Amino acid sequence: MALFYLPDFNSGHFSQEESHHAVKVLRLRDGDTIELTDGQGHFCKATITKADDRATAFQITEKKFIARRPYAIHLAIAPTKNIDRMEWMVEKCTEIGVEKISFIQCKTSERPSVPIDRLMKITVSAMKQSKQAWLPKLVDMVPLKAFLTAITEDQRFIAYVDESNPNHLSSEVKPVSNCVLLVGPEGDFTSEELSLAIENGFRKVSLGPNRLRTETAGVYGVVAISTKNLAG
Repeated sequence: MALFYLPDFNSGHFSQEESHHAVKVLRLRDGDTIELTDGQGHFCKATITKADDRATAFQITEKKFIARRPYAIHLAIAPTKNIDRMEWMVEKCTEIGVEKISFIQCKTSERPSVPIDRLMKITVSAMKQSKQAWLPKLVDMVPLKAFLTAITEDQRFIAYVDESNPNHLSSEVKPVSNCVLLVGPEGDFTSEELSLAIENGFRKVSLGPNRLRTETAGVYGVVAISTKNLAG
């Protein structure tokens, strides 16, 4: 059954983009059953009452609310020069499950900005693909120092390439608790940035013995935290 994203169920019709997808791509017709989510925990079943590629109308037949999980994962990452890699990471992290992704600018960052609107569309698509009721929040690029002084998560980790660091993220994170993971640019964080993070309550953690690409480290970190929470 097709899942559509609609921030406002009360409108009774899709946006032009979703209408086109429903009628021209999925070939849905009057009387077909669909599922809707507003990205804020609500799932609905509905029946199409007017299949129109510009403004498809529907009638809700069933509604339910899915509460947020008892923990939240916040990934803060310095985007790579190749934006395709960030698009891939955002898609996979959304499918796995993440509450927020923030983009940070570091001293060795190669990209001063990100196409946040494009990334948001990818996030919506991944949410629908993975049948989730909550849409992750994307936060546009901010300097690392400003980010560090604004966070509120209880658990704070910084992934840092350091062969002398034996503390793996999966052994340090505590389940059922909000956490934020910092992942640096391809040149990693500078020693000054590491010190600043530690001064703001971050703990240095390892993501394993292999040197990971930035986008791989982001996905790996989200998987490690999710797995720890699922295991309890």
